[in-house]
Amino acid sequence: MSSAVKAMSCSSKDIPAAPEEAAAAKNNAAAAEHGGDGDKCADAPPHCHEDEEDDDDEEKVPKVIDLGPRVSIKDQLEKDKDDESLRRWKEQLLGSVDLNSVGETLEPDVKIMSLSILSPGRPDIFLPLPVEPNAKGVWFTLKEGSPYRLKFTFSVSNNIVSGLRYTNTVWKTGIKVDKNKEMLGTFSPQLEPYTYLTPEDTTPSGMFARGSYSARTKFLDDDRKCYLEINYTFDIRREWPSTS
Repeated sequence: MSSAVKAMSCSSKDIPAAPEEAAAAKNNAAAAEHGGDGDKCADAPPHCHEDEEDDDDEEKVPKVIDLGPRVSIKDQLEKDKDDESLRRWKEQLLGSVDLNSVGETLEPDVKIMSLSILSPGRPDIFLPLPVEPNAKGVWFTLKEGSPYRLKFTFSVSNNIVSGLRYTNTVWKTGIKVDKNKEMLGTFSPQLEPYTYLTPEDTTPSGMFARGSYSARTKFLDDDRKCYLEINYTFDIRREWPSTS
């Protein structure tokens, strides 16, 4: 928006201006259009501006989308059971669900069973769960410039969990240096645990990358139900720690 438009927006449209005021307003608008100072309100900031992006948007409460009442898996299978194509689609979606184990429970339950870090040529790093509250000390150490992947093993029971995702926020000396979000997917209850591997990433390298970090990891679903939250510290060093 040009300064001329800003200047004009400050004038009243309801009350006609006196001839002297109209002439002055015309001169001010012309001066503003040619780069002059014009009216004082020409220098006023815009009324609206875009908010800065919030890095912690997983903490926000999203707009509620009414998808209807949640129903149990048994009720889902009973609905439209005379529709052969719909019944097959539901069976394909749910897989081999033991209906005796899911019962009439509406809320899904997800248990994160194991977390591990995989790096080529290195033994897998298994992270102990559950994490003790207020635990101190370094949870694990990585070598700078090393490729790695994360491996999650989790179980789903009671009902379908929609939009399960993993978030990880990292700080160094109190400054946020990294944030990662990974959508794992939608999963139906089953007896066997699920396994998920993240895409390969590489640890940072260099003098400023080495040192200690603090981090917070969460597993949430579309309803923002948190199944696991871990606060921990880790190190990035010049070499891998000794395995002996």
